[in-house]
Amino acid sequence: MLSATQAFPAASKPGCFHGVNLSGAEFGKAGGIYGKDYTYPSDRTVAYFAKKGFNTVRLPFLWERLQPRLGEAFDKAEAARLADAVSRLRAAGLHVVLDPHNYARYRDAVLGSDDLPDAAFADLWGRLAVLYGKDAAVAFGLMNEPHDLDVRQWLSSANAAIAAIRKAGARNLVLVPGTNWTGAHSWESTDAANANASIMLGVQDPANNYAYEVHQYLDGNFSGTHATCERADDAVEALQRFTQWLRDNGKRGFLGEFGGGGDANCAKGITGMVEVMEKNRDVWTGWAYWAAGDWWPESEPLNIQPVKGRDRPQLKALSRSGALFGGAGKCPALENGG
Repeated sequence: MLSATQAFPAASKPGCFHGVNLSGAEFGKAGGIYGKDYTYPSDRTVAYFAKKGFNTVRLPFLWERLQPRLGEAFDKAEAARLADAVSRLRAAGLHVVLDPHNYARYRDAVLGSDDLPDAAFADLWGRLAVLYGKDAAVAFGLMNEPHDLDVRQWLSSANAAIAAIRKAGARNLVLVPGTNWTGAHSWESTDAANANASIMLGVQDPANNYAYEVHQYLDGNFSGTHATCERADDAVEALQRFTQWLRDNGKRGFLGEFGGGGDANCAKGITGMVEVMEKNRDVWTGWAYWAAGDWWPESEPLNIQPVKGRDRPQLKALSRSGALFGGAGKCPALENGG
């Protein structure tokens, strides 16, 4: 197994990130038994998505499983599993986005509370930065979908984590979500507790190498919990508005999750969303589709894990823009970063 501290060969510019979330390591409750309650991507799954033209994997995992006690060393076995997964993804030529899939929580505590202070979050990321800071092809996704957390508190937590990353000497790209589930459609909310568009401009990064991560689904309530895509046009429009916000403020973006079912309306929406990002590579670093992974059931409508060797229909929608299968081209948003 390759060590997480091993420096990989310098990664070539990947074009923009054209990724997939390989889900499984965030499954189950904190703790759990590896191979029974949760899993990491298999070599077969890694090879499949690399062959299909994806160049990036967003890799969800649980904070509690990696660090069973706040402020203390990582669990050796779990840290080794994470390192092995990253090493295998990198060996397949894929870039990796580390994703603590915790919704700004640790067990029942919420970030910013007495039980989960900013210092604990900074400690997590300081340790991850030591392990993965030598590989520029590993991006640091600070947190999956913070919610029910005042945006000012979330900004404080995010800045504490970024400071710890840079103090560790890591210059990796940092992906910073907003609160309120970091929806692109709600980014410009005027509600004071969820005003991502104004408050999150306060991100402080000494290396100036960060992008804002948003998520956007196409179903009726933008949750990604339904097979239908009745708000596909609205989802495309949400990305267009967020694109303009990025350009107006001289910032960069990353779409960390999006997805829909396999019908024609969903396919049109998925293609339309990818086209928005492909046409605006000066501000978009790329995207990662949700989801795939060895344990996703065939019945999950958004799943693009192959079934009995057959591609799922969403793959065709993702590739229509030319983003996959060698059509990536250059990515100014990545090339001009930190």
